[in-house]
Amino acid sequence: MAIVKNVPFLIWFYGFLRTIKPIKNNIKKYREAGNLEKERLEILKAENAWGRALVKRAGITLNIKSAEALPEGPVVFISNHQSYWDIPVCFAAITEKPFGFVAKESLRKIPVFGSWIEDIRSVFIKRDDARASLKAIEEGIELLKQGFSLVVFPEGTRSKGSEIKEFKKGSLRLAIKAEVPVVPITIYGTFRAYEEKGYVRPAEIDIIIHPAIDTRGMARKEAAELPERVEGIIRSAMP
Repeated sequence: MAIVKNVPFLIWFYGFLRTIKPIKNNIKKYREAGNLEKERLEILKAENAWGRALVKRAGITLNIKSAEALPEGPVVFISNHQSYWDIPVCFAAITEKPFGFVAKESLRKIPVFGSWIEDIRSVFIKRDDARASLKAIEEGIELLKQGFSLVVFPEGTRSKGSEIKEFKKGSLRLAIKAEVPVVPITIYGTFRAYEEKGYVRPAEIDIIIHPAIDTRGMARKEAAELPERVEGIIRSAMP
């Protein structure tokens, strides 16, 4: 019964993606031309459109708290992961900087949606393939060096509730190796917009964007302690 309730939203969603196809074409055009600045602007345009439209359509109330302005240049956002809705909620909350995701390989296979996630400069990881995972990390580092930001969900999968699962080791390797700032994010309530009942429904969601942590010149000991530090920051803002 829950699947049936999702049908109208899915029909609308795929229709919406068709309406922003011109932006997708522009992203491809500027990428092929090597114009990274204009490519990033088009990605940001697409993500802003996604965030506004999806949150409004679902009837989501989004409470955004940000301690300070985001730093200039690329960053790695580190967030807990409650729901499929974490992706559009990030689009709606982070409107000044384009970003892709470090995502599981299976997302690439979702019709239309998968190609969009790829187009916004995401990195796909095969969880059980160590060599492929290492290659993905190297790809992510290169994207950061080119000025593209990334979102990492270090739990590795959705919690589908209010609890935070254990963070995977190495989740901050991208930021440390590329020497870009880390921005912790706490998300609460997205599971209520889908996972709690199994269909899309209105929900009130809190997203807290914490102060950035600079990784440039970070000592080895501090770098080793960074994952635990970031996890503590994220957990501290949970209700």
